[in-house]
Amino acid sequence: MTRTPHDQFSKQYLEELLTPLGQVTIGKEVPGEARQVDVFFAPTSQSAANWEPLGLLGRFAATTCLLEPFRNQPSPTEA
Repeated sequence: MTRTPHDQFSKQYLEELLTPLGQVTIGKEVPGEARQVDVFFAPTSQSAANWEPLGLLGRFAATTCLLEPFRNQPSPTEA
């Protein structure tokens, strides 16, 4: 569920960055809990060479992962 403009932007941004590397699911239901994760990512086997330009995010994306971006836009001091 999207609550703020920044929340929607961050999910769409991660989706655009990671789609060439694998399967991205926004708002995936978590089995056993009444919750959703913001972004679920499962890499494809062919995408291994493309992770480096994404830096730390690329290292996370090397394996199946759950991503929970900030719901609210961070302040300048938090960034």
